[in-house]
Amino acid sequence: MKVTVIIVNYRVKYYLAQCLHSVLKALEGIEGQVVVVDNDSQDDSIIFNRQLYPQVRFIENKENIGFARANNIAISESQSEYVMLLNPDTIVNEHLLHDCIELMDAHPEVGATGVRMLCENGQFAPESRRGVPTPFTAFCKMAGLTKLFPHSRVFGRYYMKYLDEYAATPIEIISGACMFLRRSVLDECGLLDEDFFMYGEDIDLSYRMLQTGNQNYYIPSRIMHYKGESTQKNTFRYVYVFYEAMYIFFKKHYSNYNWILSVPIRSAIYLKGASEFLTRKVKGVFEKPMTVLQYLQTTRFLLRGSNKTLEAMAAICDYNQLTYDIEENQTVHYDFVVYDVDEYSYEEILEEIERKAQDKQTIIHLATYSSRLGCILTAGCVLEGEPS
Repeated sequence: MKVTVIIVNYRVKYYLAQCLHSVLKALEGIEGQVVVVDNDSQDDSIIFNRQLYPQVRFIENKENIGFARANNIAISESQSEYVMLLNPDTIVNEHLLHDCIELMDAHPEVGATGVRMLCENGQFAPESRRGVPTPFTAFCKMAGLTKLFPHSRVFGRYYMKYLDEYAATPIEIISGACMFLRRSVLDECGLLDEDFFMYGEDIDLSYRMLQTGNQNYYIPSRIMHYKGESTQKNTFRYVYVFYEAMYIFFKKHYSNYNWILSVPIRSAIYLKGASEFLTRKVKGVFEKPMTVLQYLQTTRFLLRGSNKTLEAMAAICDYNQLTYDIEENQTVHYDFVVYDVDEYSYEEILEEIERKAQDKQTIIHLATYSSRLGCILTAGCVLEGEPS
């Protein structure tokens, strides 16, 4: 078998369904399998998606055992030449797996490949390629120097923005949202470190691959990453888990710096958490909290699909009191474009959303519709129609 695609799911059954739809298209012509490991989602993810995709293998955990451990279960059972770890809140273009395999087959020195990730507004996600977070690189990130000098090879190494995002190139750290891995290299350097519950395990694995003499690579083949639909990134818990993962990495690989790094990292955790708490409190004083649906009701949607699916999409918009157009009006600004994924290829969708993102004056967000799901997916909300 050529490749096993492994997706760890937690409470995102509709996004998982969309992801599986795109992955199965990308697998056409390739000997491979898809394995979903569910971390006790309790949202009917398995029942719902097993009915849609009987060809996918589902592993059900009885508790949330974390990203690393869940992936390792599926990796250990795989027999393929390559393994791809993929987040459930992603969609991939139809050529992605072929592009990764072509590179890896031609370059045996490459142990892992990362891809060009887009945010749901079509903008390039900087975590698509990163440098090893050495103590100095991590200091630049936490101190804001990376943000201040993003294209500097000295201060901006964390995100490596000095590299051409449209060119294939060696990098150091590959994002766990989409990691294409050579199985023999995993056998050599070990699986994901289960000390990392969430975040940091991709950095650790990438670094260990480099230490064993393998090369990590980046190719500009697109995917869309909704960036943590199952994670609330503005919470103190997220800040804590993110920086705690960085601390675990330092303890493991830079033990000589442990006593120096422990104080600033711990301080960053609590300062970030306090800052977020105060920001929310201040906003709460001056602003009335708005739900995602209330926000969407202040925006404008453009619907794209066949006549039959346009009617279904329009019905969902009407039920949720959304403003929309079926035919594009060049004088109107649209906040969301909803694509019928059975009518448009994922490559077409990603290419158009990225092209629209090049215009800095207009930010258009991606939403999708599929007749098999019967709902519209946005980055922050699942829009369903009137119950039958």
